[in-house]
Amino acid sequence: MARSTQRPVVTLRSTAGTGVTYVTRKNRQNDPDRMVLRKYDPVVAAHVDFREVR
Repeated sequence: MARSTQRPVVTLRSTAGTGVTYVTRKNRQNDPDRMVLRKYDPVVAAHVDFREVR
């Protein structure tokens, strides 16, 4: 089965400016805005906000 455009793959980049990224999927219908998740940044060794990049 093909991947749908309803749940695209998005890249989350650290707001700490370290260049660390996470890759996840999101439901475009439920979350039309850019996603922000608080995840671990190993360079800073702390949890920081990761913002969706396009």
